[in-house]
Amino acid sequence: MIISLTDLSFSYTEGKKVIDRLNFDLHEGDRIGLVGPNGSGKTTLFHLIMGLLKPSSGRMELFGKPVEDEGDFRSVRRRVGLLFQDADDQLFSPTVLEDVAFGPLNLGKSPAEAKEIALATLAMLGLTGFENRITYRLSGGEKRLVSLATVLAMEPEVLLLDEPTNGLDDETEEKITEVLKKLKLTFVIISHNMELLFSTTEKIYTIAEGRIFTDEELVPHYHLHAHKSGKLPHEHKS
Repeated sequence: MIISLTDLSFSYTEGKKVIDRLNFDLHEGDRIGLVGPNGSGKTTLFHLIMGLLKPSSGRMELFGKPVEDEGDFRSVRRRVGLLFQDADDQLFSPTVLEDVAFGPLNLGKSPAEAKEIALATLAMLGLTGFENRITYRLSGGEKRLVSLATVLAMEPEVLLLDEPTNGLDDETEEKITEVLKKLKLTFVIISHNMELLFSTTEKIYTIAEGRIFTDEELVPHYHLHAHKSGKLPHEHKS
């Protein structure tokens, strides 16, 4: 078992709980999509798993060990890679190479080893030649790809991906989708993009009212048909 959450609860202020007695297990090899309305607690859940927020109650076990304080989560963050929803929250170094090499350096790699890992990761994402690009001058899609590179360069065992294709052009979205399909990693993807989830995950769970539901009737289903509106949001009447 990689992640085991039992009766987990969390609220930002007194009152309604964003996460309410939530239970969730993630096993090695799982590729799970997580959907739910805005404000349903999806991102909050990822931040709890990474120790960026502290639950008000419940039990968390990661890699078979209970985690409670900052010391417990330091080792977890070496094994779990979190892709933030906003790329600007992930990138902080002046150049692309410095950003991607930072993780390996922080894990104890030598400068030469970190550079080699960073260059290989950039090449895998089709970003060869980006090494000396200034991060804040990148386009939104380029920032997203570099953000993913910073996570993958740390060679994590598990990925938590928060809206990895949100707001991207079709070409960048397709590139990220193909990368995720080829990865031999356990991961959970938060996304409103059902095409992405159906292409890359094996199970799709719903989070609502602070809990995760796995029942088939609660999981959104997929229609394959054409619309004049292309990718614009639409509704189906039963």
